[in-house]
Amino acid sequence: MGKIKQPELTEVQGGQLSKGFHNGVSHCLRMRCRAVPLKAEGLSSAQAGKQTDMSLVSVNARVKRFLPEGITGLQTRPGRGRKPVMNRSDGEAVRAAIERDRQSVSKAGAAWQEVTEKEAGDLTFKRFYQHWRKIQADMETPGGNPLAAAL
Repeated sequence: MGKIKQPELTEVQGGQLSKGFHNGVSHCLRMRCRAVPLKAEGLSSAQAGKQTDMSLVSVNARVKRFLPEGITGLQTRPGRGRKPVMNRSDGEAVRAAIERDRQSVSKAGAAWQEVTEKEAGDLTFKRFYQHWRKIQADMETPGGNPLAAAL
């Protein structure tokens, strides 16, 4: 078994981690803020991971990122996750496809897919249209959307 790497934390860093652990926005951030002090106390990565439900590789990676970047190194970086199939620019094309064939969402979805060369399931297509329609209604009603009233 290798030597346990024990990062030395300053008082400021310890305070930031404690604050992040107690007031963190997400559970992931709170557990990351908990893992670094556990390593600093001398626990192995496996032991710290067991207490925070993280793998020992994740614990080591978070400690490694914390040392140069500080508390911001523990936050989830932007760009993670699956990118959406549809975005706001597709709203008009979806509306047009549904207006052409109101009786069948699957036929309207197939027509939209041919035009845009994107793939989306029937349920995704239907949910996007419902959400887009709700946003459009809020934009048209001055009392429904505070941003629309300001425009």
